[in-house]
Amino acid sequence: MAESSTHDRKSLSNRRLTAALALALGAGLALPQPLWADSPPEAATVLVPQQSLAPLVKKVLPAVVNISVTQKSGEQTTQEMPFQNFPGSPFDDLMRRFFEQQGEGGQQHLFPRTPGGQMKGVALGSGFIIDPEGHVVTNNHVVGDADKVEVTLQDNSKYTAKIIGHDAKTDLAVLKISAGKPLPYVTFGDSSAAQIGDWVMAVGNPFGLGGTVTTGIISARGRDIHSTAFDDFLQIDAPINRGNSGGPTFNLSGEVIGINTAIYSPNGGSVGIGFAVPSNTAKLIVAQLEEHGKVTRGWLGVQIQQVTQPIAASLGLNGERGALVAAVTPNSPGAQAGLRQGDVILSFNGHPIRELRDLPRLVAATEPNQTAALEVWREGQTIQLQSTVGELNDEHRVASAAGAEQQTDQAEALGVHFAPLSSELRRELHLAKGAHGVVVSDIDGGSAAEDVGLVAGDVVVAINQQPVHTPEEAAQKLQQAANSSNKNALLLVDRQGVTQYLGVRLGHNQG
Repeated sequence: MAESSTHDRKSLSNRRLTAALALALGAGLALPQPLWADSPPEAATVLVPQQSLAPLVKKVLPAVVNISVTQKSGEQTTQEMPFQNFPGSPFDDLMRRFFEQQGEGGQQHLFPRTPGGQMKGVALGSGFIIDPEGHVVTNNHVVGDADKVEVTLQDNSKYTAKIIGHDAKTDLAVLKISAGKPLPYVTFGDSSAAQIGDWVMAVGNPFGLGGTVTTGIISARGRDIHSTAFDDFLQIDAPINRGNSGGPTFNLSGEVIGINTAIYSPNGGSVGIGFAVPSNTAKLIVAQLEEHGKVTRGWLGVQIQQVTQPIAASLGLNGERGALVAAVTPNSPGAQAGLRQGDVILSFNGHPIRELRDLPRLVAATEPNQTAALEVWREGQTIQLQSTVGELNDEHRVASAAGAEQQTDQAEALGVHFAPLSSELRRELHLAKGAHGVVVSDIDGGSAAEDVGLVAGDVVVAINQQPVHTPEEAAQKLQQAANSSNKNALLLVDRQGVTQYLGVRLGHNQG
C-alpha cells in the first residue's frame, strides 16, 4: 500500500513537472532568457530578419540592370574585366580561364572577334536605374572608355546606352538609355543612417548570370582600401562576385545605400568581404555627372601626412590628430591663406580632422571659390586661418622647396651619417635642381632613425622645424634634440622629390 502511495505521489509529481514545462514552453516563463531579455519585446524582434525578402526583391529587381561593354582592344583586352579586385589577386587569372573555357564550349566568349579578325573585349557589370527617364548608375571601371555600352533590363529588353559622365576618383559613372516610356527606378537612401549589423541585400549580374540576389549585413563603415584619397567604403558580407560591380546594395526599405565596387579575395572567390560606395557620396557625384558630365572638386594645394605619436610629441600636440602639412604649393589657396610647412590642420570649416583622409574629402566636397575656415596648430598654439578654395585639376603638383647648396665634409650623430647634397647627387636621387638639405649617406643598424624608416638617399631638409644646410649643422641639431627634455626629433625629409615628416624618439642612451 505504501509502495502504491509512493508511486502515485511520484506520478503526480511527474505530471506536475510536465505541465510546468509545457507552461514554460508555451508562455516563455521558466526557460533561460536571451541576452536581450531586459530589453522591450520590440527591441528583440529587430534582430530577427523577416522570413522572406521576396516582397522587397519584387519591388526593386525591375530597376536593376545588366551592363555589357564592348571595346576594341589590342594588348589590353584582358584588363577589361567586370570586377575590380585588389592588386595581386589570383582572381583575374582564374576568371579569365573560366570565361575562355566557356567560350570553347560554344557559350559566352569573353573575347569575340570582328569580321576583320580584330579582338574586342566584352565586360559584364551591373547598374540600376535612378529615374523614369532612364539614367543608370554603375562603376567607372565597368564602362571605362567603351566603344559600346548595352543595358539589359529584367524583362530582357536591351538598349544602347550613352555615357553621360564618369569619375575615376570615386569609381562612379552615369549612363542614359532611351526606352520611349517611363522606366522602373529606385532611390538613394541615407547611408549615414546605416549601422554595423543592419541587414542589406545586394543585386547584380555575377558572372553574367543575370539578376542575382544575395543578403548579408553591414560589417564595417568608413573602410579605406587605399584605392584613392576619397575611400570611405561600406563593408558588407553579402556575397558579391565578378559582374556585381556597379550593382546596388539595398536596405530593408528598398533604398540604395551603396554601390558595390570591390572585394577582398585571397582565394579568388567571394569570402564575404565586399566594399560599396556609400549612397551619400554617390548622390553628390551622380548629381554633378548628370548636370555637368564631370565632377568639380575643391583644392587647397598642400601635401599632407599622418600625425604619428612621435610627430605629435615633437610638435607639442596633444594626441594623434589632424593632418600635418609636409609641403605647400606656391601660389596655391593654402599658400595664400598663410599655411606653412609643419603646420597641423586640426579642422576644416568646423569639421575636426580626426584622420588624415578626412581633410581631402572635406576639401574636395567644397565648391571652388568658397571661403573655408581652418584651425591650425603652429609652434605650440592654435591659430585661425581663412582660405578661398580653388578647383582641383590634374596639373596641380606640389613644388619642391628651394635653398642654397653648400659643400662640407660628412658628419654623424646618433647613427645617422650625413653628407653634402651635390649637383651629382641631385641627379642620382631624382631631385629638383633647387632641392636643399643634407643627404643621409648611411644608417647604423638598430638606430632610432632606422626604426622609423629613414634610409640612405633621403635628404633631410629640416630638423625640429629648423632648416639644415650642412652635415655638421644636421648632426648638431640631431644631438641637441637627443639632449632635450622630450628627446624627440621631427625630421623633414625629401625622398625622390616627395617631402614628408618623420618623428624620431631618440631615447636616453643613444650616441
